[in-house]
Amino acid sequence: MGYKLEVRNLSVYYSSLQALREVSLNIEDNRVTALIGPSGCGKSTFLRALNRMNEIIEGTSTTGTILYDGNDIYNGYNPIMLRKQIGMVFQKPNPFPMSVYDNVAYGPRIHGTRKKRDLDDIVERSLRAAALWDEIKDRLHRPAMGISGGQQQRLCIARVLAVEPDVVLMDEPTSALDPISTARIEDLIYVLKEKYTIIIVTHNMQQAGRISDSTAFFLHGIIEESGSTEQIFFKPRNAKTEAYISGKFG
Repeated sequence: MGYKLEVRNLSVYYSSLQALREVSLNIEDNRVTALIGPSGCGKSTFLRALNRMNEIIEGTSTTGTILYDGNDIYNGYNPIMLRKQIGMVFQKPNPFPMSVYDNVAYGPRIHGTRKKRDLDDIVERSLRAAALWDEIKDRLHRPAMGISGGQQQRLCIARVLAVEPDVVLMDEPTSALDPISTARIEDLIYVLKEKYTIIIVTHNMQQAGRISDSTAFFLHGIIEESGSTEQIFFKPRNAKTEAYISGKFG
């Protein structure tokens, strides 16, 4: 199985604060990789580094190498195209203040798709991929803010899928949702990994255990341990990993 992303000696600084310290990790293709660890440990910073989202924060600097399909994303790579190929779903649902249809069509329009038939196809395909079409097909031209929080988050996933990414980054995508909506998102992630490489930050140990194939445990800006989720959860080699998994801190 090939590596979709290869991270080598990645350090990230917010002005003088070092958030990541020479982190290295390989991300396998068509798998779900969970990033776990206590608040402030660097996992969201790591996630945002993968599509250069940290750059929008003033004073941020990055050293090290991130290879995406063998290409260095920090060396001559267009960040707009990178974020099309490596999309992101945020912690809280953030639909645009426009219709459901226009939310999904927004990205394809930005990238040059204009024909209504093509946009109609993309919207339906993306909403189906996000397991939302049947619930929302009669409300496509109503405001996206009017649907439930769980539906809004699946709409945000559909919006990412509409531009046909390769990798989907998810930063605690269910932390603001109720248990039923959370279960739907988890089921969706399981289906999506057949087509996409998924990297998810989660505080929920049970969620990481349910949905991920691989896990990396972050602590104080470094990766203490990484490996298969089964190994990390049931046979951790690192005492700090075992303490975190068992709830002794975090």
